[in-house]
Parts: sequence; structure tokens; C-alpha cells
Amino acid sequence: MSWLPVALLAVPLLGASLLLVSPAVLRPWLRVYGLVVSGVALALAVVMVATFDYGQAARPQFAVDREWISGLGLHFHLAVDGISLPLIALTALLTFLCFVYLSWGDARGPGQLLRPRVGGGRPRALVFTLLVLEVGMIGTFLALDLLLFFVFFEIVLIPMYFLIAIWGGKGRRSASIKFILYTLLGSVVMLLGLLLVWARTGTLDIVALGQAHGAGMPRAVQILAFVAIGVGLAVKTPMWPLHTWLPDAHTEAPTVGSVLLAGVLLKMGTYGFARIAIPVLPEGATAVAPWLGAFAVVGIVYGALACLAQRDLKRMIAYSSVGHMGFVLLGFATLTTVGINGALFANVAHGLITGLLFFLAGAIKERYGTADMRALGGGMLATLPHLGSVLTFAAIASLGVPGLAGFWGEMLSLFGAFQPAAGLPRGLFLTFMVIGGLGAVLTAAYFLVMLSRVTHGRPERAQAVPAAARSGASGVGGWPSDASALPDSEWSGWAGESPDSERAAWPGELPVSEQAAWPGGSPDSEQAAWAGESPDSERVAGAIKGEGGVGGRVLRDIQGYEFAAWVPLIVLILLFGLWPKLLLSLTTPAVQTLLGALS
Repeated sequence: MSWLPVALLAVPLLGASLLLVSPAVLRPWLRVYGLVVSGVALALAVVMVATFDYGQAARPQFAVDREWISGLGLHFHLAVDGISLPLIALTALLTFLCFVYLSWGDARGPGQLLRPRVGGGRPRALVFTLLVLEVGMIGTFLALDLLLFFVFFEIVLIPMYFLIAIWGGKGRRSASIKFILYTLLGSVVMLLGLLLVWARTGTLDIVALGQAHGAGMPRAVQILAFVAIGVGLAVKTPMWPLHTWLPDAHTEAPTVGSVLLAGVLLKMGTYGFARIAIPVLPEGATAVAPWLGAFAVVGIVYGALACLAQRDLKRMIAYSSVGHMGFVLLGFATLTTVGINGALFANVAHGLITGLLFFLAGAIKERYGTADMRALGGGMLATLPHLGSVLTFAAIASLGVPGLAGFWGEMLSLFGAFQPAAGLPRGLFLTFMVIGGLGAVLTAAYFLVMLSRVTHGRPERAQAVPAAARSGASGVGGWPSDASALPDSEWSGWAGESPDSERAAWPGELPVSEQAAWPGGSPDSEQAAWAGESPDSERVAGAIKGEGGVGGRVLRDIQGYEFAAWVPLIVLILLFGLWPKLLLSLTTPAVQTLLGALS
């Protein structure tokens, strides 16, 4: 079964390549093309999960080791163990669900980035970008060569940059530039650390380096290499105070970009601590662990306080990631089996829960035209009961209620801080545990405040929708039928998640000849291939199937494609919350091997 890791990389890479080779042939099928390709990758991940030898979870399986650059001793070395398997499955699942969210439903509906537009929504480029991103994410978790790990670690930066810069919100340009600058600078520092390890050991093989446990590297060299590698990983995690790129990136990214950024890309940073920094540099890890723990608990409290000050729902969820990743880093800092198991569990739980939260934030923004919690007016449980209920579930899961996935990782990380590894100052880590517990209380506070503002109370909008829509000039699903009648000032808060480049494709900024045909006219040949199944009367009928309305607009509750994208995450949050052994039995043998030198 050694072909499985190669196939997991080859399928999305081949899918992206075909979009370059045969764009005209694939253009009519773009709505299902990404869904099929990511579905095949998910099926391969399921096969890997099903055939994995759980009795040997600490041993690399499905290994592929081929000489890559003989002169430098570089190898194309891929394999899977108990640490990487859950993250590979999580990556394949979230990518597939993102395509479900993009590809299903009415192609003209708001929020569907793959819907046709006059002027173009660049759907082929979007599918290509997401598939290349999947290659980099899965490759990072498969790589067992330091340089190969770095290559995949860097591959993800370019597609994520374009995902934010092209399909993001109004402030997408500054957010994408900040993202790429922070992560590239962090990667340069990490590369220096990796090269230092190579220079002192003469090998880049992660398995051999982990088994050596730092042999051949003096303590001072290990500390220097750990700090260099740790800084690069901490930027991606992100760790306070290297987190400032994250809120802007999440706020401006499209829904699928935020889901993958929070659900997978942040995990690449924390995975690097478990795969490289701690096992390869154990003396450096012991020396730096108190500092890592200190930054972690500051991030926990800072993230919670920042969340309490936010008005934008997406920005609040972004800051919550800083706090949750703080628990992950605290677990790593304890250098114990319990703490690192908690960190790895929290990694997966955060990917599921925060991925769901960003799906929900995108859905709310699409319906209301804003993510400002005060402007939403509250009462979502009355107007959109299903959407409000799922939002409540996700928030409760994220604040760490027992019985849901968010509880176990944070609890184990704090328990690890109660009894850290030998050689670490126990009194200091007890202080970290107390501060982390305070952060958990603050986490509950900001999520409860959010729910009180958004889901409870009487449904009342603080911000009115455009006057043309209130006066009856509304089209399908609340979209104006005469968009050119709306002034630019009203468009700025109307198009939901649509970026400036997409709003430019709406009438008012198009030639009169194109305005006449959009959106009320008949689609052209390409549009017909995407969304021509339903006549206008059916689209109108589908648009008014809602549970409530606000400000003259009919709001639709959870749609079929949203239900399909969110239910798997809800099921897994419940499953891992009620049966944590599913993950812990997988990671424990690998963690014990990882900590061999320290124990």
C-alpha cells in the first residue's frame, strides 16, 4: 500500500494540471470537477484510515523512500504514523466539504463563488487554487525529509495568498500582503534552523533524526536550532505575539479560505513541533519549554480578551484561534505524554469546530450582508432557527463543554501543566495551568456574549438594507433586480462576501449592454451550462422558502448544500467528544516514541 501517499498527492496535483491543459473542455463541468477530484482524495484518505495498522501506530506506515537529489542526500520520503494520520484525514475532509459548499445549491445564490458572473468570477482559477493548496497541506503531513517538509510547507503560501487577494473582502490586498510577509519571513528563519540541523548531523531524514534524539548536536546548538525552527512554526500556528496577520486574513478571506486556514494551515505549525522540533532537538525543547509555555498562556488570555472586544463575527472567531492554539502550545511545552496528547487532540478538535464556525459565519454574512454582531440585530433562533441552533452548538463546542470535542484537548493540556516533564519548573507550570484555566473561563464568556447578541433576543436589524430592496425592487433571494439603481455606498454593505472584483462584475460598473442582461436576463452559453436548470419562477419560489425576514428581505434557513457540508463536522465533534479514545489510542504510542529521549 505504499502507493497511497503518492496517490494522495497525485490526485489533486493531476486535477489542477488538467485545468491548465484542457480549460475549454472542463469549463462546463467546473461545478462538479473540484468536487470529484477532492472526493477521490477523500476516498484515498478513508482507505488509508481503514488499512492503517493501529497496533503499530508509532511506526511510519505506507512508506515511500526514493532518492531525490543524490548529491545532497535528499530523499522523497513519505509515510504516515499516529500523529499525521488524523491531520491527513482532516485535510482531505475539509477540502471536500469546501467544494461541497461551493459547488452545490443554486449557482446564482449569494455566497456561491462558483456561480457564473458577467465579467467572470474566475471559477477555474478558484478550483485550481484550492487543489494546489490541498497538495501542499497533505504533503506537509506526509513528508519525512526536512527539505521536502519545507517545500510542502511553503507551497501552501502562494495559493492561500491568491485565495485572499482575489476572492477576499474589501481589505483583501493588505490582508494578503501581511499574510505572505509574515509567513515568508518566519519560513526564512525556520530554514536557517533546518540547515543548522543538517550541517551538524549530515542528514535530513526526520525518522533518523528523531531516533538519534539530538545526538551529535551540543546543547547550545540545539537551543539555537529549536528557537529558529520554533519561530517559523510559531508564525504559522500562530503564537502570540506573532499572530497579527491572522485576524485580517480570516476577516477578508472568503468562507472556504477561512475554513482551510483555520482548519488545516494553522495545524501545520503545531504539527512541526511534534514532528521535528521536540523529537529532533530534545535538549533545546527542554531549555525553551518554559518560554513556550509563557507565550502560550499569554496568547490564551489575550485571545479571549480580544474576542470580548470584537464586533465582527469572523474577526472574533479568528482571535479565538489564537487562544485555542495557545492551549496546543501549552500542551507541547509540558513535554509529557498527557500534555502532547492533549495538544494533538486539540489540533483536530479545533480544525473541526472552527471550520464549522467559519462556515456558519460565512452563511450569516451572505444572508445579512454583514458580520457585525450588533448590526445582525439578534433573534436568529426566531428568524432562522436551524442556523441559529447550529451556531449555538458550534459555540458551545468551542468553549469546551464536556461531551464535545473541544473539551478533551484543553483539559489534557492543563493536566499536563499540572505535572510537567522532569527538569521543568513545576511551580511555573502550575502558574501556567491557573492562567490557562482563567483563559478557559474567558472563552466561555465571549462565546456566551456572542450568542446573546446574535441568537437571542427579539429579531431587529440595527442596519437597514438598501432602500431599493426595501421598496420592493428585490430580485431572487433578496438580491436587487435593478442593481444599477443602487448607489455605491449601499452596495458596500450589500454583496455579503463578494470581494471588490466580484462587485465590479455587477451592473452599475458594466456597460449598458451587459447590464441589460444581468441578472434578470437569460444567461449566456457558459452560464446556462452552470445554472440554467431552473427557470426564474422556480428560483423565486426557492428563494422565498425561508423561516423569517429582516428589513424587507426574505432570509433563507440552512440550505441543502450547507447541510451536506456541515453535518459531517457536527457528527465528528460529537463522536470525538463522547469517545476520545478514538484519537488518543492513535496518538499515544507515537507520542511515547517522540518523547523517547526525554523520558
